[in-house]
Amino acid sequence: MNPSPSGYFPDGNTPNASSPFEMKRYLSKISGPLLDRIDLHIEVQPVPFDKLSDERSGEPSKVIRERVTKAREIQTERFKSSNSVHYNAQMNVKQIKEFCELNKASKVLLKTAMDSLNLSARAYDRILKVARTIADLASEKNISPDHIAEAIQYRSLDREGWLG
Repeated sequence: MNPSPSGYFPDGNTPNASSPFEMKRYLSKISGPLLDRIDLHIEVQPVPFDKLSDERSGEPSKVIRERVTKAREIQTERFKSSNSVHYNAQMNVKQIKEFCELNKASKVLLKTAMDSLNLSARAYDRILKVARTIADLASEKNISPDHIAEAIQYRSLDREGWLG
């Protein structure tokens, strides 16, 4: 969703762009508990023409598909004893505690984010599930502070003052 009623956020150069007040009013119609249930919220900047027309290509889709397939296989193996859980997003609190163990540095980072961003318990669980998936995509057994930091970055709507 675009957090602006005009649909032009974050492009302030557009004549139809909404004011911060209009965006706050628009966003206030969406409840915090609903936003908490969305795992990833990120800001996407408009892509300039020069980037679109650039001859260089990014990572090939085939490579990305292979990495995702491998991560899903890791998760299928992890949850093979469960009839109802097949992927990280489906984990309950007990499974989060079992499969999302954090080292001390990761705990400190997550605690700091929880305190400074005033995150909810639901956001905490979502961050751990996303961090577990990021680690799976990297084929890493343990969740590292880098995985936690990346997962926190995907919670942009939880950050107070993100409209500036």
